[in-house]
Order: sequence, then structure tokens, then C-alpha cells
Amino acid sequence: MRLKIAAVAALALIVTACGGGQQQQMPPPDVNVSAVVKKSVTEWDEYSGHVEAIEWAEIRPRVEGHLYSIHYKEGGMVEKGQLLFTIDSREYKATADAAEADANRAQARVALAHQDLKRAEELIGDRAISQGELDQRRMEAQQAEADVLAARANAERAKLDLGFTYIRAPFKGRAGEARVKPGNLVSPGQTVLTTLASVDPVYVTFTGDERAYLRYQELARAGNRASSRDVRNPVLIGLADEDGFPHKGEMDFVDNALNPETGSIRARAIVPNPDGIFTPGLFARVRLLGESQKDALLINEQAVLTDQDRRYVYIVGDKNSAERKDVKIGPRIEGLVVVDSGLKAGDKVIINGMRKIFFPGQPVNPHVVPMDQPDLQPPQQAQKPAAG
Repeated sequence: MRLKIAAVAALALIVTACGGGQQQQMPPPDVNVSAVVKKSVTEWDEYSGHVEAIEWAEIRPRVEGHLYSIHYKEGGMVEKGQLLFTIDSREYKATADAAEADANRAQARVALAHQDLKRAEELIGDRAISQGELDQRRMEAQQAEADVLAARANAERAKLDLGFTYIRAPFKGRAGEARVKPGNLVSPGQTVLTTLASVDPVYVTFTGDERAYLRYQELARAGNRASSRDVRNPVLIGLADEDGFPHKGEMDFVDNALNPETGSIRARAIVPNPDGIFTPGLFARVRLLGESQKDALLINEQAVLTDQDRRYVYIVGDKNSAERKDVKIGPRIEGLVVVDSGLKAGDKVIINGMRKIFFPGQPVNPHVVPMDQPDLQPPQQAQKPAAG
């Protein structure tokens, strides 16, 4: 029905009445055409992802006490080992000193026990003491040595607790807000003092669907593209406010299973971030290296028209007539789209002026332009002299 209406409209436009009842045909409409581009291309598949820190930690205390002071600028960069917080250490210092004193006393008892044992060994030769007394001296020396080990362990633990009152950065990164202020009581393993995130490099994580995963597997088996599990395939990254994909990275990880609920698999790229452009949580656009094609056919996306669930283009056929060709379109590459089927090299595709074509076979006046400049204006035709 639509075709009939379009044909009637076209006839109405082509045939016009003149004053004496004579009819004349309208000139063919001007259209821009370009030959199908044929060249080797590399496909890039696009995904949506987000930025994650490679190292991220919640900084919690390992001992209980009152927070004494904060030693970093909130939101600023800190170095590995830099002091972030201190907890009131006076009680822990006293405990450490007492434990050290106990260890020294235990060491002194060891020296005394060894002297008693040596004396007993000399007296046993003269039968001045019994064998039982010698055994008792030997056991007392062994117990004294064990007491030293226990006392030294307690002293080391007390020193560790004292050291835990000084909370330092486990790695280089950007520290967050100090969630607890000085004077508050903090609990070991429970109170979150702040968070720390590494900055350079960063992860960009994204998910691919099952069809994409299967396609990559097939490409790897055919030798057309190595699996990202085996090699670090290149990726391109763009942020929400950026044009294109100006940042380069490489694949770092592909998960070992698909999520059966979503039918997707998680993947991860690693991207340098020396200038701190990427912040954890940012949305990122990802381009992953896809398939390389030799002699791919490309056209301008503007030439592609839609008829319900079909896509088609017009080409210039014999006698400059517009011919419809149903096509299957592939990915977008370098501003053009790949044509998987429907066209052949050398076809002249109409890339501007398609709205002037009302039915297949309609004559057109083609003007050749570059494929990437569909809106280029054709040169003005010479004006015909007016009839006298």
C-alpha cells in the first residue's frame, strides 16, 4: 500500500500541466553518490564500564583506645607508610615496659637456674646431693628457659600493640574523609577511620554478553584473535565528557564463568592514570579489540534506510536509476559502517538525497562525493538561457 501511494505521489511530481495542455517531465533529482569503500579494517567492540581502584582499603584500628590525632590532609595523596592517625599510646607504652621488665626477670632466673644446675652436677660427683635433686635442678633450668620464651613473646606482643597505636598507609594512594575525630573511642577491627584508594594505574571493569563471549572464543580457535585470557589485548577508554576514546589500556582479566542470571561475563582492563584523570566510580566507555577483516566493505551510515525490520540502501544502476539493495550492517569503524552483505565493491551508493527517491527505478542525477562527506554540495550547474 505504501509503495502504491509513493508511486502515485511520484507520478504527480514527475508530470505537471502546462498552459496549453502539454505535459513535461521534471528533471531527475540531484543526489550525492560514492563508491563502496573496500579496505582492511580492525573492528572495535564497544561496552560500558566503570573505573575501580586496583588497591582499596578501609583503614581500621587494631587496638582499642582514644583517637589522639590525625596526620594527613583529607582527600589528599599519601605515601606508603605515611602516618595517618595516632591512638593514645600511654597505656600501651606502660604495658610494653612492664612486659620487657618481666622478660628481663625471666632471663635473670635462667642464669640463676643454670648456675644451680652446674653446681648440682659438680656435687653429684662427690655424692653430696641425690640424683633426684640433680633432676630437679635440671627441670628448673628448663622451666626458666621456657619462661623466658613466654616473657619475650608477651613483650613482643606488647610492642606490637604499642606500634598499632600509630596507623600508617598500607600503600600509596588518595585518602578519604577522616570518619572519626580526635577524642573518640575506637574499637579494633570495627571502627572505620578512613578509606584509601590507589590512583595509578586503575581498573576499568565491564561486562560482555554471552554472544560476544562465544564470538571471541570462536575467533581465538580460528586464530583470528587471541583470547584476552592469554594476551593483553588493547582497549581504548573514553569518559562521559570526552569525544572518542583518547586513553589506551590493555586487558587484564576475564572471569572464569558467566553469570547465569544476567547471561554476562565480567572483564577488566588496566589503564595508566599518571595525571589522576580517572577516579573510582566514574562511568567509562570501552572499546575492545575485535576481529580484523581483510577487504571489508564500508559505507556512510547516513545512506542506510529502514523498512520495518529491514535495512536497505539505494545504489545508482543502469541509466542512472535508483536501485534498492537490502543490506546487513556490521560495526561502525572510522566513521563508516561495515556492510556484511548486500553490496559489492564498486557499487555507487546514494549517500544524500534519498528522500527525493519515491520508488525503485526512479531516474536520478548523481554527483560523486567522498564517502565521508555525504553533505558536500555539488558544483552549481550552468544556467540555461531563458526561452525567448
